[in-house]
Amino acid sequence: MRRSPIPCSRASWRAVRFTGIGAVAMCMAIVSFASPSLAAKKPKAPVDPYIKADAHASGGALTGAGSTFDQPLFTKAFYDYNQADSGVTINYASIGSGGGIAQFQATTVNFGASDVPMSPADISLAKGGQVLQVPIALGGEAISYNVPGVKTGLKLTPSVLTDIFLGTVKTWNDPKIKKLNPKVKLPSNPIVTVHRADGSGTTYIFTNYLSTVSPAWSSGPGTGKSVSWPGGVAGQGNEGVAGLIQQTPYSIGYVELAYALQNKFTYAAIQNSAGKYVLPTKASVAADAAQKPNVTTVDFSIVDQAGADSYPISGYSWALIYQLQKSQAAGTELVKVLDWLSHAPGQAIASSLDYVPLPANIQALARSTLLQVTGPDGKTVLLTK
Repeated sequence: MRRSPIPCSRASWRAVRFTGIGAVAMCMAIVSFASPSLAAKKPKAPVDPYIKADAHASGGALTGAGSTFDQPLFTKAFYDYNQADSGVTINYASIGSGGGIAQFQATTVNFGASDVPMSPADISLAKGGQVLQVPIALGGEAISYNVPGVKTGLKLTPSVLTDIFLGTVKTWNDPKIKKLNPKVKLPSNPIVTVHRADGSGTTYIFTNYLSTVSPAWSSGPGTGKSVSWPGGVAGQGNEGVAGLIQQTPYSIGYVELAYALQNKFTYAAIQNSAGKYVLPTKASVAADAAQKPNVTTVDFSIVDQAGADSYPISGYSWALIYQLQKSQAAGTELVKVLDWLSHAPGQAIASSLDYVPLPANIQALARSTLLQVTGPDGKTVLLTK
């Protein structure tokens, strides 16, 4: 019985270029004898009409400010969006979530970005009217450290990590750390903790985690974009914290995963609620988010979720916009770029930068929110197919 030959691969076609017409004929013959099942084409995935329309904006310029957690994503995505036949230029100031909320409240930017949604108190100070908040990114926070001579990944439990930032575990060779890492030669040097100097959504996620796992932290420094730290040194933005960790031997701090990877930091495996030690990766952050699929702007925390594969210090970031846009043109450009960013094109860029692509239901939440945005008349929906 004659076997059905396999259709030519790309490699076969590359080889054909150097072997002449006879090889081309042979390759064509192989294709002609291929079985129908192998030759059949896969059906194309349906085209999202909104995404198709998103890339064809009328040009213009937008301004935004806020989250440094989002900055690596925004830098690449906004450039690519400009090049994707939109002609829209987006100038984004990476000043921290607190600063972004303040500028958005004052209506000095078209949009803000924050790793924690605006609270009712924040929203009451917004001068541009009804506020909408759009999920835009999902990522993890790496507990990065700079301990000379320690190249292997440390293991830390929630209680030991909390004690480090409370200042009750003071040296790297403290018995509590040594017990978790018996094969690692730890120095006796004092631990230098690094935290954010500015109001920060990244700080909110980290302190929310510490408050969740530690009554001592919850009743002490607590949860917030800014807290009263028991000690340590402070850096401005994720980039400032990353810089201090890099420059300060025996330091430890929290940074968005992309910053840890860009700076080639070592970072700790954190014990999750299932008792497993897990490193921050796209897969482990996605596993954590999957445990709580239905987040909202008032029930948004995904720290310390169940599941053996979950990385416990994870969170979403949000774009802040006004429902009623004062400019039809600018408002249309804004909803198009945010829809593009929160769906397949933008999320592919996010994945390439070690963020986690937004789950399908969160993408749907982003679009349903953007479909509430209107022009100056309060009636005309700006996001269209």
